[in-house]
Amino acid sequence: MNAPRSDEDWRDLVRAGMPPCWGLIAEGSGGAVFETGGVSAAIVPKAPDRSVFNSVFYEDGEELVGALDAVAAAYEDAGVNAWTVWVPEADVETAAALERAGHSLDAEPRYMGMALSALRDHGAPGGLEIAEREDYAGMADLNEIAYGYPPGDYAAVAEAPMPGIRIYFAELHGDAVSTLGVWPHESDAVVVWVATLPEARNRGIATGLMAHALRNARDDGFRTTTLQSTKLGRPVYEKLGYRDFGAAHMYERRKGA
Repeated sequence: MNAPRSDEDWRDLVRAGMPPCWGLIAEGSGGAVFETGGVSAAIVPKAPDRSVFNSVFYEDGEELVGALDAVAAAYEDAGVNAWTVWVPEADVETAAALERAGHSLDAEPRYMGMALSALRDHGAPGGLEIAEREDYAGMADLNEIAYGYPPGDYAAVAEAPMPGIRIYFAELHGDAVSTLGVWPHESDAVVVWVATLPEARNRGIATGLMAHALRNARDDGFRTTTLQSTKLGRPVYEKLGYRDFGAAHMYERRKGA
């Protein structure tokens, strides 16, 4: 598949990889995927209070709104206290319907992507070692530490196998300070679980680690790469050549809120 031509096609590409990615995490950690029509809900009881793991994706806003009660019941039955719906920023009608149903805007990550032929190469800083190993637990632990979450909050990531993923770590003096995974979705290299410890930020470490991982993806024959970016990560990705294709509005429903 060639790289998308329009911004809309890029957004569609980013969104296309999200349901299967979250589905692997749900099912691989003992949860499930609830599907109805064009609605897909990843149900992750291992993370009952982390809505980002319990994510809902949809193709048609009216179908989503019609399925909200069934989706809410599925999460309730699984003991999940917080879940979120990913809404493209242009879909204001669905956003308004979610607000009426008790959801609130929780986060606004960005859809980002690029053709791997456009990768801007960056070398690793001096003293940095890059290691590749299938260490889901290590990737999960580093994410918890980097983002200030309690131990165990990323247990689903630690437990769920994702066939084809390549997991990378940047190490200083033998200690892992940054990590990420690259998961294959058709010819797209989907970057997941990027994290860098606070004391190792602003030193080019994450940029060098990503450049290494993306070079490998390009050599493996992938044509594109996509991700969802936080505000913190966006400058790193732009240095590598990623383009911003708009916001995803995460509308969360939290029990007791």
